[in-house]
Amino acid sequence: MSDFSFVGKPTPLIDGPAKVTGNLKYTGDLKLAGMLHARFVLSAYAHAKITAVDASAALALPGVQRVLTGSDLPEVTPSSRAKLMLARDRVIFVGQPVAIVLADSAAAAADGAELVEVEYEALDAVTSMDDALAEGANIVWPTGIPTGAGDEAAHGADTGGESEGDDEEISNIAGATKMATGDIDAAFAEADVIVERSFDTPMVHQSSIETQGWVAQPNPLNGGMTMWGSLQSPFGVRYDIAEVLGVPESDVTVYGMPVGGAFGAKFGLYEPLVALVADTVGRPVSLILTRGEELLSTNPAPALRIRGKLGFKRDGALIAMQSDVTADTGVYPSGLGGFAAMQFASFYRCPNLLLESTNVVTNKQSVGAYRAPTSPTAFMAVETLFDEAAAQLGMDPVELRLKNAARSGDPAPDGGDFPVIGMVETLEAAREHPLWRNREESRSQGRGVGIAIGGWMGGLEPGAAVCKLNRDGVLQVQIGTADLSGTPTSFAVLAAEAFGVDVDKVRFVYSDTDSAPYGGGVGGSKTLYTLGNAVIRAAEDARRQTLAIAAEEFEVSAEDLEIVDGRVQVRGFPDRSVALGELAGKAMTFGGRYDPIHGSGSQSVTDRAPSFCAQIAEVDVDEETGEVNLLNLAVVQEVGRAINPLTVEGQMQGGAVQGVGWALYEEMRYDDDGQLLSGSWMDYVMPDAVQAAPIQTQIVEVPSTSGPFGARGVGEPPVIPTVAAIANAVAHATGVRMTQTPMTAPRVLEALEQR
Repeated sequence: MSDFSFVGKPTPLIDGPAKVTGNLKYTGDLKLAGMLHARFVLSAYAHAKITAVDASAALALPGVQRVLTGSDLPEVTPSSRAKLMLARDRVIFVGQPVAIVLADSAAAAADGAELVEVEYEALDAVTSMDDALAEGANIVWPTGIPTGAGDEAAHGADTGGESEGDDEEISNIAGATKMATGDIDAAFAEADVIVERSFDTPMVHQSSIETQGWVAQPNPLNGGMTMWGSLQSPFGVRYDIAEVLGVPESDVTVYGMPVGGAFGAKFGLYEPLVALVADTVGRPVSLILTRGEELLSTNPAPALRIRGKLGFKRDGALIAMQSDVTADTGVYPSGLGGFAAMQFASFYRCPNLLLESTNVVTNKQSVGAYRAPTSPTAFMAVETLFDEAAAQLGMDPVELRLKNAARSGDPAPDGGDFPVIGMVETLEAAREHPLWRNREESRSQGRGVGIAIGGWMGGLEPGAAVCKLNRDGVLQVQIGTADLSGTPTSFAVLAAEAFGVDVDKVRFVYSDTDSAPYGGGVGGSKTLYTLGNAVIRAAEDARRQTLAIAAEEFEVSAEDLEIVDGRVQVRGFPDRSVALGELAGKAMTFGGRYDPIHGSGSQSVTDRAPSFCAQIAEVDVDEETGEVNLLNLAVVQEVGRAINPLTVEGQMQGGAVQGVGWALYEEMRYDDDGQLLSGSWMDYVMPDAVQAAPIQTQIVEVPSTSGPFGARGVGEPPVIPTVAAIANAVAHATGVRMTQTPMTAPRVLEALEQR
C-alpha cells in the first residue's frame, strides 16, 4: 500500500480541457495595439554574395510598412545560432534570413516577402561532412569559426574529454575531443570477439505541431523590451536579448507562453533579432514561422557518423569500447559530436575506452538539441554491436547486457560514481516481457524481435518556487519555467502531497521573468527533477506558516495539528477546526496580526539521477520490397517514482513514436547545392498513429536519492533505444544489420540483396 495520498495516482492534466477545446492561447494568438506582422525573406543559396536588395515592389503593396535588411539594424556579431541576425554581405545556408517584411497583417507581410528581389553572386558551398573535410575544401568561415556556445549544456549534454585543435589553422573543423582510459590497443589484442561497424543518421527535425514564434514590444520608459514566445528557457532568452540590445537584464521581461511542442528546438534562436527589429521600428512585432520556414531556417538535430568498435572476452566480459564520431553541425559549431562519443560508452562497465569526435561546419542550417541529443544514434551503434556480439558469443542478448550493465557505485562518465540506478532492473523487466519471451515463436512466423536499452544521465540546474495560500483555500504555486509535457499537473501533485490538500485545490502559475523565481530551461529531463524539491519545500514552508497561525488561534502546539479535508484541526478533536481559507484570510485583512502565508523553496541539485529505457520491437520485413512493418513496440522504463503515471506513460509513448520516426521515416535530404529536398510535411515523413504501431508501456520504479519523492527525469530515455530495437528486430527477421537511418524500403532491399 502506498504511503502517499496523491503521488503515484493517475491525475488528468490540469490544462487538458483548455487544450482540447482550443481555449488555451499560444503566441500566435497574441494581438497587441499597433502590432506589425513580420515575414522573412530567405536565402535561396547555400553560399552566395548579396549584391543587391530591391524592396520597392514590396513597399508599394498596401499594408506593408517597412522592409529591413541587415544594414538597417545595429551590427551584431552572430557568434552562435542563438544570435543569428539578418545576412549582410553574404549568405551561408539556404533559408538564412536576408530581409524582414513588416506589415499590418500576416497576409500582407507574406505577400510583401514574395516581392522583395535579392540579387546574388553564387559562391562554392560545402554541403556535406565529407566535402567539408576533403583536401582543398572551400572554407565556410574564412576568418575563423565563431565560438559562441550551443544549447547542448541545457540538456545536460556535457561532452567531456579533452578538446583538440590548432587555433592557427583555418578549416571546417569546429572542434575535436578525445577521451581515453586504459590501454585500448592491448585490450583489443586480448579480445576474443571484436565487432565493428559504421553507423550514419541524417539531420532530423523536431517538427513540433506549433512552429517557433515570438512577439516583442519595446518599453519606451527604460529602453528595454518585453517578449512573449514559445520558449523553453525564458531566463536564457532574457539574457540574450539584453546582451544584444545593450540594456540591463532587468529591463527585459520575457513571458514563456504555452508551448505546442519543442523537443529541444526552442532554447533560443531568433529572439534577439525580433527584439532588435521591434526596437528599430518602435512598435510591437510578431513573427510566427511558417512550416516551410521552420524546416528551412531553424535548428534540427545534427547528421552523425559513428564508427563503433567493441571487444569482448569469451565469457562475455566487455573489455574495450571505441567510438569515433563525426558530426555535421551546419554553419555554427556545436559540441554535440563529443557528447555522442561519450554516450556510446556511458552505461556499460568497461576498463578500456577511446572516445573521439570531430565537429564539422557546412553550408547548412545550424543544428540544435533534439530530445536526448545524439543519443538515438549513439545507442543505435552500441546496441547493434552488443546484439551482434551476443550472436558471435552464443549468448542471450539480454544476458550479455546484464553482465556488463552499470550498477550503483560503478564509475560514471562524469567522473564520479553512479548513484542508485536501475539499468539492471530495467533489463530484467524487459527480459520477462511476453514480447521478448515469445521472440522465437515470432521468428517462426517470419517476424523478428529486437531489444535495446538506452540511458540518460539527466540535466542539472538550480531553481526556486513560491507558494501562497489564498482566502478561498486554494494553494497557489509559482515557478519561472515553461510547460512542455504536463509538468504543472505533476508539480500540483507534489505541492498537494507536501501541503496536505487535494490536487484540485492547487493552482499552478507560470509567469514572466520579472515576477517569477528563477526556473531554468526546460530540457534534459531535469524540470521535475530539479524543480520538484523546490516546489515541495515551498509547499512545506507554507504549511508550517499555516499551522503556526492555527496553533496560535487554538492555543496548542503546531505538532498537535493536522490538515484534513481543507481544514486545520486539533488531532483527536475534529470539532476544533478551521478552514484553510479562513486562516489565510486572517493574514490578508486590514489590521491583521499574522504574516501572509507565503512559502518559498529553492534547490541547487548537484547529483544526477540517471534513468533507463529498454524497448522491444516486433517487425515484419517484406523481402520483395524491403518495407519494414512495425507490429508491436514495448517500452519498459525506469522512472524512479512515477509522480503522475498518466504523464509518465504519455512521455514513454511520445518518445517511442519519435524514435520510430528516427528509425523508419524521418530525414532532412539535401542536394549537392545545399537545397533542402524535404522542406514540407509532404516530403518530410513522420509516423502517423497507424505506422507507430501498438505501444505497450511498463513502468519500473527504483527511487532516486535526490529527486522529489524519488522521481527521475522521464522525457529523454524513451526516444533513445527505439532505433536500435527496430534495427535488431530487422536483423532477427532477416539476418541483415542495418546501419543507416531511416531504414526505408529501398535501403533495406539493397541490404537484403547484398546478403
